[in-house]
Amino acid sequence: GAMAQTTDVLVAIGTSTGGTIALEQVLSTLPRVCPGIVIVQHMPELFTAAFARRLDSLCQLDVREAKTNDRVLAGTALIAPGGKHMVVRRSGAQYRVEVLDGPPVNRHRPSVDVLFRSVAECAGRNALGILMTGMGADGARGLLQMHEAGARTLAQDEASCVVYGMPKEAVKLGAVDRTLALDAIPQEIVGALRH
Repeated sequence: GAMAQTTDVLVAIGTSTGGTIALEQVLSTLPRVCPGIVIVQHMPELFTAAFARRLDSLCQLDVREAKTNDRVLAGTALIAPGGKHMVVRRSGAQYRVEVLDGPPVNRHRPSVDVLFRSVAECAGRNALGILMTGMGADGARGLLQMHEAGARTLAQDEASCVVYGMPKEAVKLGAVDRTLALDAIPQEIVGALRH
């Protein structure tokens, strides 16, 4: 089917409480050659642009706040803007993001579930989903949908989480292939290129 036409690997990451530091640790250790990454970090409006700029200055990757029609490209990480949802769409053999208004989901906007569900639908088994430190359950159901669509799914382990909420809920749902310490996550992202 249509899925066979793209071999681009897409990495989707969701995080909340404790996530800014966790993302900094993961992204700053990634080499320039790595899959395209889309990220929802629960954050208020106006904070995400500064956060993206800070990460961009620390990382070999290009890190920026997402805008509608941005392509998901190798060596690039797109962060959902605070106060908006972000989804991934397929256009031909490319993935592009769309930034949307809409009601909060699981009391969050951006919501990890909204991102993960879109990735399950458009990328299926070409995706790697990662749920990291955070309070609550946002992203657990979306990760399950990714898992059911054939994506590989990871959760950060309790010991390395600031708050073991979101990953724990995903594990409970049976959404997680592997639970890993934070410092083992970067190599999984790089390794996704070979799958």
